[in-house]
Amino acid sequence: MSTVCTLCPHHCQLESGQTGLCRARKNRDGTIQCSNYGQLTALALDPIEKKPLRRFYPGSYILSVGSYGCNLRCPFCQNSSISMAGEESGTLFVSPEQLVQKAQEFAHAPRGNIGLAFTYNEPLVGYEYVRDCSQLAHIKGLKTVVVTNGMICKEPFQKLLPLIDAINIDLKGFTPQYYRHLGGDLKTVMQNIVLALQFCHVEVTTLIVPGENDSAKEMSAEASWLASLSPDIPLHISRFFPRYREEDKEPTPVHVIYHLCEIARQFLHDVYPGNC
Repeated sequence: MSTVCTLCPHHCQLESGQTGLCRARKNRDGTIQCSNYGQLTALALDPIEKKPLRRFYPGSYILSVGSYGCNLRCPFCQNSSISMAGEESGTLFVSPEQLVQKAQEFAHAPRGNIGLAFTYNEPLVGYEYVRDCSQLAHIKGLKTVVVTNGMICKEPFQKLLPLIDAINIDLKGFTPQYYRHLGGDLKTVMQNIVLALQFCHVEVTTLIVPGENDSAKEMSAEASWLASLSPDIPLHISRFFPRYREEDKEPTPVHVIYHLCEIARQFLHDVYPGNC
């Protein structure tokens, strides 16, 4: 039986047993299920600034978890070994109860732990796991963080946001053409930034790829738009390093990152260079 996945704008129409573009959602007997539910590829206690979040409990640590799969196809992906992988990934099953218990244990460690961060791959392709863990984490008094590309439909995102305390959304660039190149939709991501601001702390990251999204004009347009929502939105402008299918590219020159930061600071109060 063919079924449409309604989680993200791709709306993959899947035959029974077929997996979607994200490699993490599958049609099982007419029902779309999260095949990466609880299947973790990464688990680490990270500084909150590494997410990156600079204005949300600075100086704290958070238990960060990742699985596999992504619904974009960025040729420069920095985590392609898990984001572009599927069920063949080496994973360890960790239930929401087990994960929250681990987070509580770390809360009593020397460095402490404020909660859970869903990151590394695209966490929202594993929507149900993020939802279930977040619900339980809040019951236990833990914070929840999501680091996402923002490519999710409005209805499921709106249902999830009350469970999220902070979010970092990757705004890959600021032209529809560039988003089409990556297999995404700029309008969707912009709408979700607006929506997230109604519910939780929001920070934005833009990875600058040489020759792709590094113009002063594009950064000026992006920062101006963010400032129209709130000049207090923190923006992280990050340096690209050769990865995945773009290993032959040169890293973004450091001076380009600093120049774009200066442009963004004409509109926004908190702008941070990344990977420099």
